[in-house]
Amino acid sequence: MSSDYLYFILTETPERPRHISPGRICFISGFNFRSKLRDSPTKLPVVFMDTRTSLSYEIEMSCMTELSADEAELLQALSGDAERLRWFRDEAALHTAVGLTVGSPVTVEEGAQLLRGIIRYIGRLTRPNYPEPITGRFFGIELQGDDKGKGNTDGTLNYETFFTCKKDCGIFVPFSRVRPVVPISPSPPAQPEREELLPGDRVTYFIKNYYRLGMVVDVKEKGGEQLVRISTDTDENGKTGGEVEISIQCVVKGEVPTEADSTDVNTSPLEPNAGDLGLSVNSMVELALASGNSYGIIRWIGMLPGRQETMAGLELEDEKGVSDGTFKNERFFECPPKRALFVKLSSCRPDSRFQYLSASHSEMMSKHEDPEGDSGHSAVTLDAFPPVSTEQIQVLVGRMKGIQGHCNSCYMDAALFSLFSCSSALDSMLFKTTEPQDAPIQHTLLHDIVNPLRSKGFVEARHIMKLRQQLQNHGYSRSFTTDEKDPEEFLIVIMHHILALEPLLKLSAGGKVQESYCYQIFLDQNHSLVLPTVQQLLEHSFHSAGLKLAEVPSCLMLQMPRFGKKFKMFDKIIPSLELDITDLLSEGEQTHTEN
Repeated sequence: MSSDYLYFILTETPERPRHISPGRICFISGFNFRSKLRDSPTKLPVVFMDTRTSLSYEIEMSCMTELSADEAELLQALSGDAERLRWFRDEAALHTAVGLTVGSPVTVEEGAQLLRGIIRYIGRLTRPNYPEPITGRFFGIELQGDDKGKGNTDGTLNYETFFTCKKDCGIFVPFSRVRPVVPISPSPPAQPEREELLPGDRVTYFIKNYYRLGMVVDVKEKGGEQLVRISTDTDENGKTGGEVEISIQCVVKGEVPTEADSTDVNTSPLEPNAGDLGLSVNSMVELALASGNSYGIIRWIGMLPGRQETMAGLELEDEKGVSDGTFKNERFFECPPKRALFVKLSSCRPDSRFQYLSASHSEMMSKHEDPEGDSGHSAVTLDAFPPVSTEQIQVLVGRMKGIQGHCNSCYMDAALFSLFSCSSALDSMLFKTTEPQDAPIQHTLLHDIVNPLRSKGFVEARHIMKLRQQLQNHGYSRSFTTDEKDPEEFLIVIMHHILALEPLLKLSAGGKVQESYCYQIFLDQNHSLVLPTVQQLLEHSFHSAGLKLAEVPSCLMLQMPRFGKKFKMFDKIIPSLELDITDLLSEGEQTHTEN
């Protein structure tokens, strides 16, 4: 069985055999692989596909990259080693193909055309030749609408029926010729990581509607749930000492003032100092708790006796608080029960979900140097310039304006220009909290691209290449600096992998709800549109593909229709400054969204 084997793709020409080209898939049995690992080998005895021999070759492990069984079957369906290697390097396309399922609406490349259809079969078309454990995985597509009759099968191949459809309404193709109508987003963005708790950490825990203090003794997993054993300062009855074992969801790292505190409270409010990111009363903030990020609004700022830090009284969005705005029977502000929480002001950060960066925070950030030392825009602060307005549009007109292209960068140039030149809809991307290793990418996006585009109307090609190099060096793709890619691949890397944003679109297709960050408009070549508006294109694409919006999107990003590199569908497309999506909603809500 294929599951008993490990698969690799040759990425470099080995010492021997020299006649095997990079792109060839090879395999080794799991037993042999585990036996070899005991000796920490630099080579593995593998058998190459398409040789019809069980002869193995000792191949340097540095010349190969491991594949999953799904990836190996998808790549094996391609016709040659060079094509296989090229598609292996397109990680987004390979990932998308693995996620395709029967019933998904897709488009199929057939010559110079894109045909619309629905996946009816995914799997092999032939049986493996001994000793090969797998064969290529193909997609059986039933063509739809005006594209019916443009296929070459009724679902039968070599006297074996894989699915059924009308004559010449079916087609079998490898993944390289299939694209989902609704771009498949990766697995949902990871939730904010819980701050690690270690023995000896001082913590605050919530029990029976009260917060109490203690020290972590142990963290363990029991019955699929993480539990924390805490040595308590006082137990639930107010007695000194003792231990409790509670869910990690009820534990906050650090000490939060509790209503059980016997200290007097100084209620005089204080103004925040320069180190507090400019936060003040009514600032929207986020707070890292042990159970993940929580969000709220600052309702009070002041000092508590016995503490050196400035404290903030928060009204939280969810019931993770301790009171309704009172502390030791004295009211500081009003909010619903269990929504108030008092924390160090320095523990709060501006709410990254919104387009927010206070002036003092921007001033502080502007003093930071470019972490990679090659921005070329040292005078530009890290506060975002506002988008180009109608009155300022001339800054984008003329020679040496816009984003300078270089080495297949047009897909990224167009996407960045559309997203940031005249719109602030996604400016929150520029300031959202991200992982330290991804911060330089976010910095380059703001410092070297968005700000120069909005302030000077021009971005040099070297800054786009810098961003592409950063994405490639971080392992998001092996070919960001060389190959032309689809804009949605770039958007998925930025929005999903780096910023962990939730998908912006939820589309209903064939009874299934699929998530995506953007929507590619597809049209058949037999349409009657001559000088279309964006509104017409969107409606035509949705209706012909049987799509509905499962909910109103917070932001709607559209890619205009295309039919390969040699065919231009329209000479002109009239922009629609506002889109009416009433008829596109699955629930028929009367609303509209800004383009």
